[in-house]
Amino acid sequence: MKIDHVAVYVKDLEGVKAFFENYFGAKSNQLYHNPKTGLQTYILSFAQGARLELMNRPDVDVEVPLQRLGYIHLSISLGSKESVDDMTHRLQEDGYEILSGPRTTGDGYYETSFLGPENLQIEITV
Repeated sequence: MKIDHVAVYVKDLEGVKAFFENYFGAKSNQLYHNPKTGLQTYILSFAQGARLELMNRPDVDVEVPLQRLGYIHLSISLGSKESVDDMTHRLQEDGYEILSGPRTTGDGYYETSFLGPENLQIEITV
């Protein structure tokens, strides 16, 4: 068994898609649009692992606090400490808020946690 994909609602569908394409090499399918509900989605694929579905609907516009029950962050493995360090530096230069790291956590992960577009919490790790 494996996780096929994770879905997240966003306001700026095109902007968030571009972020994942630019920083993580995501490949997107064609835009899906359901005119009856207004739902629009992209499925993003990465070199390995689960896919990410970005969704937008005109009637979904509730922001949630960063610390809450439920979904908290997406973790993306970059393959090496050097890649984590380089991406952390790039994200900082581009104005993204670094929440922690790069660091080795108490459970042995080398990671950086940051806020991506629309306050999506993302970890990058080895």
